Amino acid sequence: MSGRLRRLFGSVRARATLGATLVVAVALVAAGTAVLLSLRFNLVDQAGTQAERTARSVATDLAVGKRYDELSLDEDEPVQVVDENGTLVAASEHLQRIGGTGTDAVKPQPSAPAGGGDDESDDDADDNASALEPGEIDDRTAFTDGSATIDGDTADYRFAAVKVEVDGKGELTVHAGAPLSAEQGAVRTAQSAMLIGFPLLLGVVAGVTWLVTRRALHPVEGIRTEMAAITASEDLARRVPVPDTHDEVARLARTTNETLAALETSVERQRRFVADASHELRSPVASLRTQLEVAAAHPELLDLEGAVEDTVRLQRLAADLLLLARLDAGERPAGARFDLGALVREEAARRNGVDVDAQAVEVAGSRGQLGRVLANLLDNAQRHARSTVTVSVRQEGDHAVVAVADDGDGVPEGDRERVFERFVRLDDARSRDEGGAGLGLAIARDVAVRHGGTLTVRDAPTGGALFELRLPIVVP
Repeated sequence: MSGRLRRLFGSVRARATLGATLVVAVALVAAGTAVLLSLRFNLVDQAGTQAERTARSVATDLAVGKRYDELSLDEDEPVQVVDENGTLVAASEHLQRIGGTGTDAVKPQPSAPAGGGDDESDDDADDNASALEPGEIDDRTAFTDGSATIDGDTADYRFAAVKVEVDGKGELTVHAGAPLSAEQGAVRTAQSAMLIGFPLLLGVVAGVTWLVTRRALHPVEGIRTEMAAITASEDLARRVPVPDTHDEVARLARTTNETLAALETSVERQRRFVADASHELRSPVASLRTQLEVAAAHPELLDLEGAVEDTVRLQRLAADLLLLARLDAGERPAGARFDLGALVREEAARRNGVDVDAQAVEVAGSRGQLGRVLANLLDNAQRHARSTVTVSVRQEGDHAVVAVADDGDGVPEGDRERVFERFVRLDDARSRDEGGAGLGLAIARDVAVRHGGTLTVRDAPTGGALFELRLPIVVP
């Protein structure tokens, strides 16, 4: 069971669903908190406005000279009138308990005459007196939160305190409260709605995300299934399905098919290479074995010259195969700098009948590998030339150009790419001893490409074949 859960929550679909749900949950909690705070603030503000309205109404009655027993005090809301000495002089009739107004008295007490008492009390009165004129109501309002009990019902209230200066009574403070039950009820209702609605909304989000992700990843599962089948069958000719979309999954499928095609080509090329190499090795090995077996039985019949030639052929073929293997493995050429013209002159000097016109051009790379390229081109030209082989080196722009030409039959236009394939010999009638294994030009092109250059063939001015090797020059 634990393994199944790990597979489930380890999937992209599950992680996407969980991530989307968590993001929405955080957003909903933040939004819900903001809504509740805003709702509570607005309702408390409304209660404060109502309480201030009541307090100012009572203060107005006091300012116009009404007696305490003549005040219109709401029996359903708590109201207190306190004099400057802190004595409760008027209150709502059914008020039983109050808290949060500064005085918890609920029964009015007789008020001392304003300005009476000894000098010390007069000083206190002077200290507490405000700048209000008789009959004037203070513009400022103080707000507090508290609770009160009226007729046995206890509730929370928002209290407003307003001061008023009354002639003959001094400074009075009116405390009036407005219930917070509406605010509390609205907040509870909103909380209940959120507690019910948020989980349902999160469930919808999770379900929709799961379905959408499943639909979006369905082509990926098809690609994975097909790749698993290709791996099991080792059939590189198969291809993964490409969805009829223009998104990342379709591009992934196309790239996968391109990779499979390249891999199929590489494997097929490797198989042909192994088969051709085995075929090429079979002939000299068989010939050498025959000569050795004859020599073992009849030493006087030993063809020593033929045995040496077969051994040399095997040595050259093994060297060619080793170099191709290194090139296929991605071996990068060395970065040595040398004069390509001098290298051409050295290779041409080893052969008879080669005309040379080589400028000094500096290139970078493997001197040994490029020497092998020049040797293969010159060998090929001498093999097909009737009488003349010419080689030249010149600079064209930022490239060095080596041109090897002969006056033979040339290369037909339709075969000018085939000659660079491995084990390809256009003259099927010629013997292997004369024509080689068909690896020289393939090696030459691979080395040229590894050095950032090209190798092409076209018609020579003398009517034969002209092979052009282009390599980037070294900028001083």
